[in-house]
Amino acid sequence: MKTAALFLNGEAPNNNALEAAMYFKPEYLLCTDGAFAYMSDIDIFPDAVIGDLDSLEFTPEDVAVYHIEDQDTTDFEKALDFLVDMQFERVVVLGSTGGQHDHFLGNLNAAYKFRNELNILFFDQTQYFFLTEKDCTFSTEIGKIVSLFPFPECTIKSLSGLKYTLNMETLTLTSRVGTRNITSHKSVKIEVHDGALWVFVAY
Repeated sequence: MKTAALFLNGEAPNNNALEAAMYFKPEYLLCTDGAFAYMSDIDIFPDAVIGDLDSLEFTPEDVAVYHIEDQDTTDFEKALDFLVDMQFERVVVLGSTGGQHDHFLGNLNAAYKFRNELNILFFDQTQYFFLTEKDCTFSTEIGKIVSLFPFPECTIKSLSGLKYTLNMETLTLTSRVGTRNITSHKSVKIEVHDGALWVFVAY
């Protein structure tokens, strides 16, 4: 799967996030203009910078710069649209959390918009997370925390590999969500009946 890494202007990723994201061997490194400031601190040099450039203090050498003026979309959305045009299939996202919480919620919303065009995986300091609308299976270690957040509603057909199970139960943002479950096996399977679900998995 053709994979790119995208760095956003949140908290600079730590070694846990970088190691987990780089497992997917991204062949292209893109950052929003706000993220460029921390790139040299983590010894990663992007292939390109994208955004409205309101946070770029100087024009970097040997790095492509894509200036997109559109104020109706976030820099994250600009980057995702760019990667779709570049025919990438998967994006590993770093720097999406930390700082202002409205930015984080906006990032979730942007990822939802692109869910049919890109396989998007987020990596932060303590966990990775992804959006799914279909059955999924992932490997982990026993005793890890897994949280399930409907977006905005999801009916789960069944869960396996977790301490607390669900069978044909509906989660909604305004009533019941599935936070702080615990893995009981090294393989977790989630069967989705309908709706969209954010899955957060601790490293």
